[in-house]
Amino acid sequence: MAGFFGAARIRVPCSTSNLGAGFDCIGLALNRFLRAEFEPGGTALEIVRHGTLAGIVAPVAEDLFVRVFVAELERAGHAGVCGRLVLDSEIPIARGLGSSAAATVGGLLLARVVTGGAIDRSELLRQAAALEGHPDNSAPALYGGLVGVARGADGAARAMELPLSASIGFAFAAPHVEVPTPLARKALPASVPHLQATRALGRLAALVHGLATGEPELLRAGFADELHVPYRLPLIPRAQAAIDAAHAAGAWAVTISGSGSGLIAACPKGAEHEVAAAMATALRGPGETPCTAFAAEPVGGAEIVRDTVTELRQDA
Repeated sequence: MAGFFGAARIRVPCSTSNLGAGFDCIGLALNRFLRAEFEPGGTALEIVRHGTLAGIVAPVAEDLFVRVFVAELERAGHAGVCGRLVLDSEIPIARGLGSSAAATVGGLLLARVVTGGAIDRSELLRQAAALEGHPDNSAPALYGGLVGVARGADGAARAMELPLSASIGFAFAAPHVEVPTPLARKALPASVPHLQATRALGRLAALVHGLATGEPELLRAGFADELHVPYRLPLIPRAQAAIDAAHAAGAWAVTISGSGSGLIAACPKGAEHEVAAAMATALRGPGETPCTAFAAEPVGGAEIVRDTVTELRQDA
């Protein structure tokens, strides 16, 4: 372990993306977390998984977090990593909460902390977007809160922290069916009519303003979508029934969380639990165990919980 500086523990939030008209450019960090801890030592890399990762048995080459962590250490000149890596996640996998983005961001961040590297979130976003391909999840995982993402003239992803009204509550629910991102991408058409794309731009403007002001009518317009939701909704059993149930429970607007299979609802503060429960009941099939559902609270971004290399760093 020569060349390694110390142990570290980090925490990365999950994220919902798109929120309807914000397809591939809007994301929101929410209150389910991936925690990772590394203790150097020994003669091999030991990997321990808990939570939603407990059932995963995968070699380094097939575990996204471990692969990114090891590759970033090697890039920094530290090959042959040995120690104990503990991964504990509350983030459901393939349910539209950015589990892959959280793993990618987490692997990059933990490697930086372990080796004493600089914590530059804009650089981490550039790396995560190149590795994972979805900056609308990586950006909120890194920065927290509501984030917009656009690519500059050089093609690099740039994050914009956006205002979010405190009057908006969010509720999440997902069935037991997984919707892997490649399957959700495959469901999309190769092109859409110009008029349809134009309407989407107007809805994006309504979404951003509605999230900033908490105006229900703007949120309804912004959550409406023609670019991806109509093509992905059939992949989620009982999705329309869950959307109807959410509205009946007081939700202003409901859409697919990320690429699914989860649904995300915007509602008045205080109604989150009722809306989440209504969606979960509608999504649950005969004989199935209860669905994943929770009152979703916006949270901050990735953070260093323990760092024996230096004192806790300030954000770059």
